[in-house]
Amino acid sequence: MTDLQEFAGVDIAVIVPCYNEAVAVTKVVTELRAALPTASIYVYDNNSTDDTAALARAAGAIVRHESRKGKGNVVRRAFSDVDADVYVLIDGDDTYDAARAGDLVRVLLQGPYDHVVGVRKHTNEEAYRPGHTLGNRVLTGTVGALFGRQITDMLSGYRVFSRRYVKSFPALAQEFEIETELTIHSLHLRVPVAELAIGYKERPDGGESKLRTYRDGMRILRWILSVTRLERPTLFHGILASVFGVVSLILGVPVIVEYLSTGLVPRFPTAILASTMGIIAILVLAVGYVLDAITRGRQEAARLAYLRLPAPQTIEAAAGELPVPVVPAAAESPQVV
Repeated sequence: MTDLQEFAGVDIAVIVPCYNEAVAVTKVVTELRAALPTASIYVYDNNSTDDTAALARAAGAIVRHESRKGKGNVVRRAFSDVDADVYVLIDGDDTYDAARAGDLVRVLLQGPYDHVVGVRKHTNEEAYRPGHTLGNRVLTGTVGALFGRQITDMLSGYRVFSRRYVKSFPALAQEFEIETELTIHSLHLRVPVAELAIGYKERPDGGESKLRTYRDGMRILRWILSVTRLERPTLFHGILASVFGVVSLILGVPVIVEYLSTGLVPRFPTAILASTMGIIAILVLAVGYVLDAITRGRQEAARLAYLRLPAPQTIEAAAGELPVPVVPAAAESPQVV
């Protein structure tokens, strides 16, 4: 349990997206209240057909509603409506250890960091199936390779943010791609990020998972490709230009060799197609460089929006009391991603 005076002067908001979580929401709100007694707990009901809203209100949460279906829509609405110094995001299905919310906030404020990720640690295969584990590793590795830095658990739904992170976050995703967008925003702005190991368990009896391994995995993969096209246009268009260039060479080299040997170009259609492919490759690459310049300006604007707000208020932890953040594989220091 957190001391009432520990986060004095820090306005903390806990955002709990919920869809048909009547089985778990009371326990989640109760544990969050014990972990963060001074926080405002917002349960966002996303068109639930059960008693989620009523039970959350009875447990002491502030209940709000988002009619557009999808976790991304809920997060966008919450980040727009709620003003706070620190934001905690956690699912309402009681799979994450809500009692550790205070530890995540401590890490954020002691850093100070702008983003702390709760890395899921589990012992029960039912809580996190092998297919989900493999998919998470593949998608996390892909994002790390594209954006140059690694976060251990990109798809974790348990996170803490500073105000300047939240108010500079565009929140374009609609559903479960929101965790990917949150991660990419951190890597894109190169904000200080920490990770902390958090317990993860299976849903309580009666709870129904909203995740669909293959459908959601493909949706997230498409989102990554879309973001790569927008945020890394030189890479995206460079790969596309390379494909056209290789096709142009495959078609054109035999024509050139034959011309050098005989002085004739008997295969005019092939020569024209090869030339066309080469021109397309050059144009695609040129478009990539133009878009890269535009992207650079947009990134600078996003960075300035982020810097307009002050860094989180730093707190000093007593010796031995601060949880030790996870050391990410690609981190340059023990606590920062």
